[in-house]
Order: sequence, then structure tokens, then C-alpha cells
Amino acid sequence: MAQVVFDNVYKSYQKSDRSDDSEPGGAVLRAINLRIHDGEFMVLVGPSGCGKSTLLRMIAGLEDITGGTISVGDRIVNALPPKDRDIAMVFQSYALYPHMTVYDNLAFGLRRTANPENRTTVGKSRDGKSDGKSRATLHPTIETFLVEFSRKLPKGWQYVTDREQEIDRRVKLVAQSLQIEGLLTRFPKQLSGGQMQRVALGRAMARNPQVFLMDEPLSNLDAKLRAETRSEIVQLQRKLGTTTVYVTHDQTEAMTMGDRIAVLNNGQIQQLATPLELYNRPINRFVAEFIGSPPMNFIPVQVKAPLLIQRLGNEPGNEFRMTLLEKYEPLLAGYDGQDVHLGVRPEHFSYGVPAPKNISIQVEMTEALGSETYIYGRLINSWVTNSLAEGLSNTNIPIVARMSADRDIRVGEIVWLSIAPDKLHLFDPGTGLAIR
Repeated sequence: MAQVVFDNVYKSYQKSDRSDDSEPGGAVLRAINLRIHDGEFMVLVGPSGCGKSTLLRMIAGLEDITGGTISVGDRIVNALPPKDRDIAMVFQSYALYPHMTVYDNLAFGLRRTANPENRTTVGKSRDGKSDGKSRATLHPTIETFLVEFSRKLPKGWQYVTDREQEIDRRVKLVAQSLQIEGLLTRFPKQLSGGQMQRVALGRAMARNPQVFLMDEPLSNLDAKLRAETRSEIVQLQRKLGTTTVYVTHDQTEAMTMGDRIAVLNNGQIQQLATPLELYNRPINRFVAEFIGSPPMNFIPVQVKAPLLIQRLGNEPGNEFRMTLLEKYEPLLAGYDGQDVHLGVRPEHFSYGVPAPKNISIQVEMTEALGSETYIYGRLINSWVTNSLAEGLSNTNIPIVARMSADRDIRVGEIVWLSIAPDKLHLFDPGTGLAIR
């Protein structure tokens, strides 16, 4: 096992490198400094085009590095070809060989990397039993020919090397751990999506590499199978202890699988932290909005020192006014009279009553999920107490709230929401950085 270290890594494409010449060249990864610890499960997450898959391919040697260094273990691997990096990669499309059985797909990498100097045992079959005949040393070319020629013969007639016996042992061990022993004689076209995914994982596991690379391996599976396979990957990784770098755009996968998560946007790491730290202490507005489903709500408010935030209504006296916790007093000392963005996660609302410290929304849509209800609406500029908002002035600020399912909410209804004061976030509107 090994750590992976990025030291000031850059990646850029020239205009001629792109399939669409109308796009200008430019940096797609900038100043990547990241240390992935030995045995760690690191998740790279971000929107499409943020550079996370490019970063993974650079570790594998499938993309050149424009600047900086990448180290795997004690070696800088910038100039090493992929085959010499001792890395196994699982692709989104599985990349199984359709003309090979599951057994041969699992054994393929081992047959390409095993030591060719192993000696041959004549008369030994795949069951490991020897016929007692003497050993013979053959030229590797002859040995390879005999192995390939006899592979389709009955087991007792197959010509098996010591190396092939070790491959057989490792393939069957991996198949047992993934519960695919009964699929070894099948071809990929005879497998379901979940079975193909297990075979792809097994092919990587069989090599026992220093690092696993996984590029959105679950995106082709249905929701139920994706959840099951997600749990299996985590358990296997913990059992093997192999350093793993996992790329996904699904923040649910990131939050449930990773020891740490690197959030990328526009080719840069926005924040590197544990899942709970990302959720509770986002470093900027992008991370706050990206981590969490549905995403965080943002409301422009004005600071009035020392601890008051307010939002004026469209009628005198009709404004939102909320007193913050004392911990915010030193943080907001320089923001008196200025605007900031109030961030509230959907799950941190509760039903409230008409009051200055609460907000009101007009409901535009609801999603009843049984155990909870998502309410989608828009912030209302003025106070009202009637149940339907007729002729009211609404803002363009969308609000999503995740509420208990014990209340029936109608489209068009006015709902008052209370904000948990210990769960809110404040962001600088200019820089987007969290005020904390």
C-alpha cells in the first residue's frame, strides 16, 4: 500500500489537443496540492468539468502532467508508463473483454504482470495435484505456447505453470470475496449490470495494487443496486486496506464512502475535509451549496451590529429580524450596515408562526416522500396571515424546506418557517467565503 502525493500539479490543454478546435486551450487543473494517506479512502467530488476525472487519469498515467509532481509511495511517477505504476483502475463503463469469460477477465491483468521467470511444473493441473513427474525448465516462449494451446483441454491435460497456479488461486480468492464464483465460466453479455461491476472490481483487486482508482463505477446501476454496491466497496476497501481514490459527482456517494472528501470546482480544490466537517463547516458558498441535498438556501440580509440581521419588507414594519448567537459578534464587527448571505439548509427549518424572526414563503410545489415532505416556494416580501397569498409581492429567492410529513401542505399556501439559530451559516457576498 502507498500514499499518493500531488505537489503543485497543473494540467492544461493546448487548442490543438482538443477535439473541438473552437474551444480555447487553458488550465483545467491549477495548483493541486493533496496528500492521500496510506490506506485512505479519498473521494474526489465536484460538478461535471471540474477536473476530477482528469486528476484520476493523471495518477494512472493516462494523462500527461503539465507541471508539478505526482508521487505514489516513494516514487515520482510523472515519467512512468501506466503499466509500471502498480495501480489498478475501475472504469465507469466496466471495460470488460467481451470475448473472455469472467475467469479470464479476472486473470488478464495478472497474466500480463506476473514474473515470466517462474518455472514450469510438468503434469500439474489446476487442482494443484502433481503426478509426481520431474520438473522441467522451458523457454518462456515455449511455455506460453503450451499454456495457451492446452487451455481448452480437460484439466488433467492442461499444461499449467507455477505462475498460472498462483493466478488461479488469486482469481478464485477474489471471486469468493465478491460472491461471483458461479459466474467464472460466463461471458460479460450473460451478466447483469451489478455482476459486471463486481467483475470489474475483482479484476482490480486480483492484482493487489498499491492504489485503487475508481472513476464513477456505480453510475450505470439502478438506485437499489447502487446503494448495495456502495456498501460492498467500502467494506472491501477496509478489509484490504488499499489506498483508494474514488471519483463521483454524486455527493451522497461522497458523504457515505469517503474518509475524506476533496471538493473540486473550476480545476481547483475548494475544500478538503471529512464528510461531517464539509457539511457543518463549509469553507465557501460553493461547497455549502454543493454538499447537501437539497442544496442550502441563501437569503440576502443586512447586518446591524452587534448581533442583528434583518431584511426589510415592502411595507413599514414588515421585515425579517433575527438575533444571532454571541459567537457571531466578533465575526460581524466589520460588517455593520453591510449585506451578507444567510445560508440555511432545508432540514434546519421548522414550522413557525408569524413573527419577525421567522420567514414566510408561498408554496409552489411539494414532494411527499412518506417520512418527510419537501416544500418548494419563494420568499415573500411582506407579512401576511391569510392562508393563500393573493396579490402578494414575492421575491425571486427560492426556498426549499425539508419538513415532517404530519402536515398537509397545499400549493399556493403561505407557510411560516423558523430557522434553527445554531445551524445557520453566513457568507461574504463578495468573496463567497464563510464568515466564521
